[in-house]
Amino acid sequence: MSRARIAVVVSGFPRRSETFAINELLALESRGILACIFATKPGDGASAQPGIDRLLPKTHVLAPSTPEGQGAQVARLLASDEVSGVHAYFAHTPGEVAMEAAARLNVPFGFSLHARDVRKADPAALAERARRAACVIACNPDVARDLDRIGGRAHLVPHGVDLVRFRPRPEPCADRLRLLAIGRLVEKKGFDVLIAAVARARGASLRIVGDGPLRPQLEHQIRALGAGGRITLVGARTHAELPDEYADAHAVAVPSVVDSSGDKDGLPNVVLEAMASGRAVVATDVGAITSGVRHGTTGLIVPPRDAEALRRAIELLAARPEWRAAMGAQARRVVEHEFDLQRCAGVFADLVEHAYA
Repeated sequence: MSRARIAVVVSGFPRRSETFAINELLALESRGILACIFATKPGDGASAQPGIDRLLPKTHVLAPSTPEGQGAQVARLLASDEVSGVHAYFAHTPGEVAMEAAARLNVPFGFSLHARDVRKADPAALAERARRAACVIACNPDVARDLDRIGGRAHLVPHGVDLVRFRPRPEPCADRLRLLAIGRLVEKKGFDVLIAAVARARGASLRIVGDGPLRPQLEHQIRALGAGGRITLVGARTHAELPDEYADAHAVAVPSVVDSSGDKDGLPNVVLEAMASGRAVVATDVGAITSGVRHGTTGLIVPPRDAEALRRAIELLAARPEWRAAMGAQARRVVEHEFDLQRCAGVFADLVEHAYA
């Protein structure tokens, strides 16, 4: 029987955009090795996601403090609980908290890397943290390379996608290409570039699902381009509603960019969900997106911030429905082979359990 009993430190929890965290925590919980979850701050208050009811009873939100102070809180709360390790779900603040708590408890620690969390951490401190960690996991090749450049090493384990919830369904009947985009309305998602492209594209409409601080600017852009009849911002949707959104689209756009602060996507959830839904994806070569979207095979890749190239790709998808459908079918095969949630979460749980047993 495994001796592993693991405490996990996360950031804000739960969050609508971090389904991947819930899936992997559930994999630990189902094995009986998840002792508790410590959140460095409250979640976003969004609607509950599938499975969260199994995790909330084990979740404690830490009082605001420095990472050292929160690490001390974790250690005090675990003083009478024989945990065998502390794993952080992000490399920045949660990683610091986990390292501090583990030192006080005299147990090993480790952390998972995702995207922005690596760029938030001081490189020298992160490299040292990685060298001291018992377990470092990267969810995509881009962030694994970021760590490698500063002298750290990580196991590469993708998050995966639920192949039952997200499954191929027939394309909708429509005269225009129905293009879907999903994500927070923030700079790194590149929705301003997408709006500019669709406004000039022939035979395409766009539905953007999500909310965020750039909504007023994007609404103004749509009005200024006279594209209100073809481009719609529909606000946020629950995770339960997303499969129907994919089913009602012909293709999915992921026009990510590197934003003015240097932040960028890794491999966004939407890429794998779209592929699992049998939809071709038109995306940019940013972060680890091309680990899922293979140009001409599972979708189309264009340069970031290039509205004209994006327009041409959208028109190509509109003009060649059989090719588009073939790419969608291949996309499904790729996720079945490489990104199945049950297999990926199992590999994650195996690594964590072994590291802290």
